[in-house]
Amino acid sequence: QVQLVESGGGLVQPGGSRRLSCAASGSIFSINDMGWYRQAPGKLREMVATITSGGHTNYADSVKGRFTISRDNAKNTAFLQMNSLKPEDTAVYYCNGVVTNTARSTVSYWGQGTQVTVSS
Repeated sequence: QVQLVESGGGLVQPGGSRRLSCAASGSIFSINDMGWYRQAPGKLREMVATITSGGHTNYADSVKGRFTISRDNAKNTAFLQMNSLKPEDTAVYYCNGVVTNTARSTVSYWGQGTQVTVSS
């Protein structure tokens, strides 16, 4: 069993910053890609940023230049630094990890989500 737990969400003013963390734990052999996704009310879940185990990153156009994804492979943790936040960034943010578990099965796991609200 593998668990992903997000933290760091909350209320932030427009133009402010927030850092999200995602900690993976459990029967982990290795973690391949990790990513952050978000879902606003009434909208589909969308990719925000992804990072490979080697550190290659990919961003949605809407967050390029404002958000930075990173990871600490030794701690099985991913981060999302969000700067210059806008009201349209308001959403539930989900962490995703493509994990090879100790049984050598590769599975995509999701965290429970953390709410980020950008409002004055």
